[in-house]
Amino acid sequence: MDNRLMPALFMGHGSPMNAIEDNLFSRAWQEAAEQIPKPEAILCISAHWETRGSFVTAMKRPRTIHDFYGFPQPLFNKQYPAPGSPELAKRLIELMNDSGVLEDHSWGLDHGTWSVLCQMYPEADIPVIQLGLDRTVMTEAHYKLGSKLNPLRQEGVLVIGSGNLVHNLRMMVWEDTAFDWAVEYDGRVKQWIMEDDHSSIIQYEKYGQTALLAVNSAEHYLPLLYILGMKEKDEPVSFFAEKIWGGSISMRCVRVG
Repeated sequence: MDNRLMPALFMGHGSPMNAIEDNLFSRAWQEAAEQIPKPEAILCISAHWETRGSFVTAMKRPRTIHDFYGFPQPLFNKQYPAPGSPELAKRLIELMNDSGVLEDHSWGLDHGTWSVLCQMYPEADIPVIQLGLDRTVMTEAHYKLGSKLNPLRQEGVLVIGSGNLVHNLRMMVWEDTAFDWAVEYDGRVKQWIMEDDHSSIIQYEKYGQTALLAVNSAEHYLPLLYILGMKEKDEPVSFFAEKIWGGSISMRCVRVG
């Protein structure tokens, strides 16, 4: 393992309100940022940018996207004016040369990205790009794409997967509670991560109804696979913000490296 590798993070982002609240999760994200070197740039794979085909944001000034509704006005007023990085987008395309990645100049930073980054790096002075979740490929392909991105970690780039390990909005309740099945699957994935059993995480359907409830439509689960795909042999893994909230949302965050 190369000690110069930038860690890679999976962030359980939860409610957009975590962007403007001082709570257990926002403080955990701030502490995570303090414990790693300041990145040269950030690549985020967010649950909230699903695409048909592979796309990476390549504009110089990505807009802040408020892709939600029903929240207080201060959240809609929040901006995260981080610069983009056309150069990093080109580097990513180079690394994924057989994946047909195209430049995107229209998306920006959705709340899966900026709600976390505004707590981690509030100055918004680090270039940020997003890679879309190509929903035309199989689950294992997302994991393999992570391994292709691993060279970026040697170049000072912080790669973040932003989603939720357990995410079922249809069953969520607005209170601090945890359903048994959510606790079970969250704990099971933690165990698989610690055992380096990535195949079980990829083939989650084999775990039955509990996994299907937890993973649900999968877009919040897939960003985790990119981060696990970047893990090198014997590289340490740790966890933070290990909590189920709202009954069916895992806020667990994972650090590789």
